[in-house]
Amino acid sequence: MENCAVLKSRQNYTIFQFNGHTIRFMTSAKLERYTKIVEWDHGYIVVMAKYKGLDEVEEYIDLIPILEHLYYDADEFLKPIREVRIDYGS
Repeated sequence: MENCAVLKSRQNYTIFQFNGHTIRFMTSAKLERYTKIVEWDHGYIVVMAKYKGLDEVEEYIDLIPILEHLYYDADEFLKPIREVRIDYGS
């Protein structure tokens, strides 16, 4: 799906992939996995996450400052994304 981005985690990193780009940023070592995308709003993700020793919790990820720090044109990069899915198989 060309307008779909992927969110996942590995070790201490959150990984966001879209259109051949992989953006990684630090996350808690206690994060086991993301479980559900609740909302996607042009760079702002509401996601359910499972942490060691806790029930699922709602998390908020704002990609815009991360992209800007990496010198991306955030609006241009995010514009084609219509959906974000969780995929630990890729």
